Amino acid sequence: MSSLTVPGAVIDFDLSGEDASGPVVVQLHGLTSSRTRDRVLGLDLGREFSGRLLRYDARGHGHSTGRPVPQDYVWERLADDLLALLDDVCPGEAVHGVGPSMGTGTLLHAAIREPGRFLGLTLVVPPTVWESRRAQAGTYESQAALVEAHGMDALVALGREAASPPAAPAAPPTQPDVLQELLPSLLRGAALADLPTAEAVAEVLVPTHILAWADDPTHPLSTANALHELLSGSTLTVASKAEEVAAWPALLSAQVLATAGSA
Repeated sequence: MSSLTVPGAVIDFDLSGEDASGPVVVQLHGLTSSRTRDRVLGLDLGREFSGRLLRYDARGHGHSTGRPVPQDYVWERLADDLLALLDDVCPGEAVHGVGPSMGTGTLLHAAIREPGRFLGLTLVVPPTVWESRRAQAGTYESQAALVEAHGMDALVALGREAASPPAAPAAPPTQPDVLQELLPSLLRGAALADLPTAEAVAEVLVPTHILAWADDPTHPLSTANALHELLSGSTLTVASKAEEVAAWPALLSAQVLATAGSA
């Protein structure tokens, strides 16, 4: 594993794969997860990719460090980290970005800011944005207060009471892959996070694939449908069962090859 120092954090990452003939795929993860936890949750979409795969833990997650500052965890700041990492690991190269939820928000902010950095995007289970984000922000604030009052275990217990989406892969119970002392700041940062305007999102013109699943209020199909309408030429695939999600890693590899071939 390697690391990169950025303002307020040290980002832990790894680069695998020896085939330099194709593009780098950079893989992100969701809020309170990590590249290790996503593998346990069945959301490691790069596991079947044979080329160069750059995986990293967002600031405050996994093996990366962070500060108890909510503004450090808004998607704009996470996009700063992503672009700095790409400058360090693959300077001058355009990459294919893939990531769920918070990873989707990070990728879109980065692609809006530096569109030439990306050959393509695979946006996985897009989170609440715009109108739906306002309600979700209140949930994150309540969760932050719960952790401060009763610890991380109380939040984990609350999460286990909620029904999983029908398409979510079967996985053993996991804990958030963050330090308890940072978790309230991560949650409050998520409450502050949102996408830019719809008009700004529509300016992202790289080939984009959206992978969504049904019956998940935190990752509603309304977001996936809105992004599909805004992003010209995008594709939308909706899973209703776990077997369909199990096919996503192969689908990602096919998307990367198709994008690289059209570049």
